[in-house]
Amino acid sequence: MKKETRFMLGILLGVAGVFPALAQTSPVSSYQPAPLTRADVEADLVAWRAAGFKPPINYEHYPANAQQAGRIVAEQRAKPLGQ
Repeated sequence: MKKETRFMLGILLGVAGVFPALAQTSPVSSYQPAPLTRADVEADLVAWRAAGFKPPINYEHYPANAQQAGRIVAEQRAKPLGQ
């Protein structure tokens, strides 16, 4: 009887170890954004500067200045092209 109990306990522990491993698998996403080119980065910098972000000049207003410029650029990009 003791052997059977140990055997059943071993099977239960083995099964209990397998199910969490199977439950944690997730499907691999096939979406990978294209890497940015130098032209993309330069265009982004131009947009931020046009929105009022001037990194070498406004260090004392850095966080607020960058956040405001980021909001402006995001709003401009969110608008449809016809507007």
